Amino acid sequence: MDGLETRQLRYFVAVAEELHFGRAAQRLGMAQPPLSKAIRDLERQLGVQLLTRTTRQVGITPAGEVFLRDARTALAAVAAAARRARQAGQSRPMLRVALKADFDGGLLAPILDAYAGLSAGSSAEVMPVELVLGGPGDQIEALHDGRADVALALTPFDEHGVDSEPLLTEPRVVALPAVDPLAARTDLCLADLAGRRLPNGSAADSGDVAPPPLGSAAVKDLSQLFNLVEVGSMVWFLPAWVARQFPRPNIAYRPLPEIPPVTLAVAWPAELRSAPVAAFVRTAQEVADAAVTATPQPRHRGPADADAAGPRQRADH
Repeated sequence: MDGLETRQLRYFVAVAEELHFGRAAQRLGMAQPPLSKAIRDLERQLGVQLLTRTTRQVGITPAGEVFLRDARTALAAVAAAARRARQAGQSRPMLRVALKADFDGGLLAPILDAYAGLSAGSSAEVMPVELVLGGPGDQIEALHDGRADVALALTPFDEHGVDSEPLLTEPRVVALPAVDPLAARTDLCLADLAGRRLPNGSAADSGDVAPPPLGSAAVKDLSQLFNLVEVGSMVWFLPAWVARQFPRPNIAYRPLPEIPPVTLAVAWPAELRSAPVAAFVRTAQEVADAAVTATPQPRHRGPADADAAGPRQRADH
């Protein structure tokens, strides 16, 4: 059997996602008859039926489901290869670091400073850094699709095709309006949060730690999220380092031992062999170790004090 072409994969993915040849043809910018012929030729080439067709609808077979999954993966890999090739061919290649703003555990600036400082002793291992900012969970996707070479990301994430090393682990805390009666307490449990909602819409006493939908119509950015907490519209489970970074007089941060801690990791594509990436990973680990050692024990001062977030800890390897 001859090798498949990316054109065939794109055609099939479009039809399988639209489940309509007309819409798929419009999406691809082509006429419907050649698209239908291309899918029939693909099925003959594979020797298996991928789609079911009636006069009213298009369906996908079990073989088609498997092929759709792998076709998406293959197309993403091709796109990533193209991005990485263009990046490597630039006159001034950059090390692209994916992260979510303010979710770097306070480590980004010292990591960048220390990484830049390596250039004096080993210029071949250091590249200028370009930050690739995204929302919660976007960082690993950026590694897969070639937009980034390395990422600072919160675990857990899909580890398929990715290597990673933990940098630090800290508790999550609950952000409450300072006027909430619970803000006067320091021994909260999940049951105390009954009747309150989280930014993702879940009941607070469920302990759901899924990230807030930043960028959605409900919550556009971190500032708006804090405002919604302040006025009592919601509570939020957030990493302790975010609480320390954003002390606000109208918000109380309180420990909640039932909520699992959060770990920040440095991650990179498993197949990537890059001296600059390796140098960045080593630097990130060294900076994280130094930051954990230097962090003082917290002092509890008041109901809205971010020190209630607790101390950071080095993540276990």
